[in-house]
Amino acid sequence: MTLDGKVEDGRVHGIGGLFFRARDPEGLNAWYRTHLGVGAGCSGTDEPAGEWLWNAAGGQTVFAPFKHDTDYFAADKAFMINFRVSGLDALVARLAEAGIPAERRAEWDNPAVGRFARIHDPEGNAIELWEPPAG
Repeated sequence: MTLDGKVEDGRVHGIGGLFFRARDPEGLNAWYRTHLGVGAGCSGTDEPAGEWLWNAAGGQTVFAPFKHDTDYFAADKAFMINFRVSGLDALVARLAEAGIPAERRAEWDNPAVGRFARIHDPEGNAIELWEPPAG
């Protein structure tokens, strides 16, 4: 995007999708829809989503490769997804009621960055829940 707000040709404008392997794609897709409201047919906006689309609410996206030997997430996983959320405490409570434990650590939270919790999907993929600071 240029300084005057116009979209330039030949540039990347955002993430168009996230694709990953799963032992049970249909079951995992249903888990994400049920517990996080994420995936095909879900909408975080006032616009309805399509058969293959998730309408995510706007905001910044972090794109950051980590060192190969990071201990920030499991060594046997190539990625960790981070979802921007609102009402982190309420979401964590709802997940707990569904039998999905969330890990919280005081050192993860920072007033300038936000608050965090970590859960895992049924196939062991780490999911970081991030509530940006208000404002």
